[in-house]
Amino acid sequence: MSRKLIGAIVALGLSSTVANAQDYPTKEIQGIIQWGAGGSTDTVMRSVTPHAEEALGGTVVMQNMTGAVGAIALNYVVDAQADGYTLLMGAENPMLYKIMGLGDEDYSAFTPINLLARGTPLLVANVDAPFDDYAGMLAYIADNPGELKMGATGPGGLPSVITAMMNTVEGELDVIAVPYDGDGPALTALQGGAIDVMPAVLGAAIEGVRAGNMKPILIFDTQTNETLPDVQIATDANASYATYLPWGPFFGVFVKNGTPDDVVSALTAAYAKGAANEDFVALMDGRGFTMMNISGDEATDFLTKWQQGTAWLLDDAGLTKASPEEFGIARPGE
Repeated sequence: MSRKLIGAIVALGLSSTVANAQDYPTKEIQGIIQWGAGGSTDTVMRSVTPHAEEALGGTVVMQNMTGAVGAIALNYVVDAQADGYTLLMGAENPMLYKIMGLGDEDYSAFTPINLLARGTPLLVANVDAPFDDYAGMLAYIADNPGELKMGATGPGGLPSVITAMMNTVEGELDVIAVPYDGDGPALTALQGGAIDVMPAVLGAAIEGVRAGNMKPILIFDTQTNETLPDVQIATDANASYATYLPWGPFFGVFVKNGTPDDVVSALTAAYAKGAANEDFVALMDGRGFTMMNISGDEATDFLTKWQQGTAWLLDDAGLTKASPEEFGIARPGE
């Protein structure tokens, strides 16, 4: 084969790659949501994506892919082509997979398109629970060891972090952990009386609270929440919570590392515009989420700091399978 022909073939391939990036998207994009329908991640992604689609000029077909604390969805995207046609729509859990023994990957295998918002943890109870506040719940647990049923979503999920925080601050709580595949199913179970208490993100629970279908017990924050100003905050219940707060889950859109820069830029611009849409912002504010709308180095720095603080909290509570040190996760402040 002549050098001229080889050169023509290479040039054609390169021009085709550039054209594909510039024309993106030329087909439907898959949006893989880590958690089940009705949960906080699902709500955030299905709210912002229509606005991002309009800016992108393409279609994102969203699919809930549950299981293994979100690892099944993450591995699906890791195994897909790095072409921008498979997005991971996730929450915070992957940053803890390594220390919890749930997988070998975390968000370091991905490029953050947009960290959209973060949530505030809220402890909610069934309306018929025999207590109405945090002190009452602690007293009930002390008087009825092993009876209170608390919802969970698996290792590394918000409920496991909040439970670890409570056990560290209050001493080991003798409760029964009941696992669910996401906070949506767990909150449905709570309202039906299958469990008594659930740590959840405020944004997922707020409508049930407003409707009187569940009662708020404690907000895990250091300041009164404007959405539920009459609900006690954790640092008022026990000053020791200040060591770990503020803390909260986050929600983001990611693509596999190696995705063409032009495609990353197109998706980043689209989701930045979607996250700034006034309807989406109003929805997030109304549900008690804090807007972030960050990408690039700012998003990467946030992920690093979040992983450090949470990983060491869980390790200090004795809940990890491996020390954060094994994976080069520095203790905060070191």
